[in-house]
Amino acid sequence: MPSPVLITFLDVTRGAPAHPNVHKALDYWTHSPGLALDLGCGAGRDSLALLRAGWNVVALDRDPDALLTLQEQAAAYAPGALTTLCRTFEEAAPLPAVDFVNASFALPFCRPEAFADLWMRITQALRLGGLFTGHFFGPQDDWAAKGLSIHSQDQLRRRFERWELLELNEFEYDGKTAIGRAKHWHMFEVIARQG
Repeated sequence: MPSPVLITFLDVTRGAPAHPNVHKALDYWTHSPGLALDLGCGAGRDSLALLRAGWNVVALDRDPDALLTLQEQAAAYAPGALTTLCRTFEEAAPLPAVDFVNASFALPFCRPEAFADLWMRITQALRLGGLFTGHFFGPQDDWAAKGLSIHSQDQLRRRFERWELLELNEFEYDGKTAIGRAKHWHMFEVIARQG
């Protein structure tokens, strides 16, 4: 009997559409496209959307296979507009100065003890008037006990108190992960402008 084929996160997300928060955040951008930083870019679904919208993109991920997958796809859209960095969040210092930071489903995977430093670097990297969008996992999420960086709504409001908070949307539901495993989700979608 043949062994089952192992389906990976990269397999199921390659070619997937951008996360909705990226398009919502771009609707708030009123200037010409600039330089974007995509943290935890994975197979590049959000990076590719930014490239198609005319942005130059620095895509960061700790998985070299993810970056290779992104590079293969990006060559068809915007040759020369993509820079990749193979780093963990903890190793990514300093971050480049950018106009847009995307962190779709990425920041919870920063070690909690390293989160404050990462957040400081994100804040310093984002130019005045720049946009941030990303997701944070809440305390009711199934993965909250897995040593991830977890935030309550009050904690997020304090984290963004010096920003212009454009959207803070909370979601809680039973669903599946990208690779099809059942999971209870509790997360926050944030779009904010650096004040």
